[in-house]
Amino acid sequence: MNVNFLYVNAQKDIENIERVLTKAVGDTDSDMISEAALHLLKAGGKRIRPLFLCFSSRLSKEADPEEVRYGAAAIELIHMASIVHDDVVDDAAVRRGRPTIKALWGNHIAMYTGDFLFAKSLEYMTRLKDRRAHLMLSKVTVELAIGEIEQIKDKYNFEQSVKTYLRRIKRKTALLIAASCGLGGIIGQLPNRFDEKLYLFGYYVGMAFQISDDILDFVGSEKAIGKPAGEDLRQGNVTLPVFFAMKDPLLAKRIACVTSETNSDEMKRIIQAIIDSGAIKKAEEVATAYSNKALQILNELPQTKELKPLRQVVSALNKRSH
Repeated sequence: MNVNFLYVNAQKDIENIERVLTKAVGDTDSDMISEAALHLLKAGGKRIRPLFLCFSSRLSKEADPEEVRYGAAAIELIHMASIVHDDVVDDAAVRRGRPTIKALWGNHIAMYTGDFLFAKSLEYMTRLKDRRAHLMLSKVTVELAIGEIEQIKDKYNFEQSVKTYLRRIKRKTALLIAASCGLGGIIGQLPNRFDEKLYLFGYYVGMAFQISDDILDFVGSEKAIGKPAGEDLRQGNVTLPVFFAMKDPLLAKRIACVTSETNSDEMKRIIQAIIDSGAIKKAEEVATAYSNKALQILNELPQTKELKPLRQVVSALNKRSH
């Protein structure tokens, strides 16, 4: 999702958060873990979750800038930790066009680096005064772990239901984005019904974001998505476009034969067949439906100029999946 235009309004915030993250990953007696964590941090990333927290907190004039930084850092550290663990599970050699921690240092260092990042997120959570923030982040972290386990369990399970897929992406992606928005409301000391609405807004955006990401796995360039097209399917992750494509019984049989050993020529043919089936358009419609629900939530909040960046994020998300 191209959200570069949003950084104009949040550049100072993101720079401050980046400094907190750099300090966090360097604060260890282990040079190896620090080097590995810093490698991931320098690989970049759009810092979407910190952006959501910053913009949500701006709906109030009561937000403590220091808590905004610490909350954003805690959220991003959780996300970073999940990425490191994901790469081990998926045996991924490349992330964002750069070698993964797993590829450079091996599985053991990667797993402990992920654990270290989770632990650092806990440290920054303790700097948030409102107990609701601690409960929100702890619950989301538990759900994230369950989502990761469910994904492992359902690899190459081409008979799973769409409901299972939606529950999995809710846990793996949507809830952390929901927490980013809800946390902004909590830090801003907004009334409960407002921070709850922000949480729901983030959930809908997160669902749309992950479905769009799953679409890009088939239609995005390797340079743009940082991995070969169809890599999710090759790794056994059954996503929404695949569910729609498998409504064709003949195509379903071909897809069900995919393994990690499937050669690139066959993968290209299957990817093209999925695109030609109309599955991408149907998945785009679902992503758009979630985006529209997110906009409906924003319409229920006080209509101030501070809502504009959140609307722009949804607009960028819709462009991303079409």
